[in-house]
Amino acid sequence: MTTWLLLAAAILAEVTATLSLRGALDLPALYVVVVVGYVLTFALLAQVLRRGMGLGVAYGLWGAIGVVLTAGASAVLFGESLGALKISGILLIAAGVAVVELGSQRARRAEAADAADAGAAGRPRGGPGPVPVAAADTAEPPAEEWLAGATSYGSRGEVELLRELEVHAIPGGSEGEREDGREGAEAR
Repeated sequence: MTTWLLLAAAILAEVTATLSLRGALDLPALYVVVVVGYVLTFALLAQVLRRGMGLGVAYGLWGAIGVVLTAGASAVLFGESLGALKISGILLIAAGVAVVELGSQRARRAEAADAADAGAAGRPRGGPGPVPVAAADTAEPPAEEWLAGATSYGSRGEVELLRELEVHAIPGGSEGEREDGREGAEAR
């Protein structure tokens, strides 16, 4: 929810800066609002991207909604015409952004499916399954291919959790301690 609020704030900051750019022609002091608005816009967009929203989604929505709001507000504030042709163009921009986003979502799903198929060898279909555990007298970690394939099923946090489980499930793992609390070397 916070990500969407940050995106909305970025859109409003960009629209404010753009409208101030037009207003600065009559009142040069508004150039300060222009600079602050654009700096704030990109700082907010950076936060949106840091929180995991895809660049295509964030930029597409930011651009399309920004164009619509700017065109509407400039018609109200500056008396610019907003005829049928302009409205059609705005709708085409919004439709174009939507089509591009749908295409990129489809491509991401196809890439995820390909990655899942490539990493599926040795795993039951439908999920990464349990973490493979080495035999009691060995200290070999599970195959990295299995763990790499897990990213296609979940988030980075899930993969980190799987790595943590891996450390504690392997006798003599990197922590040097077995599940039963004894040191790896003395348990053998």
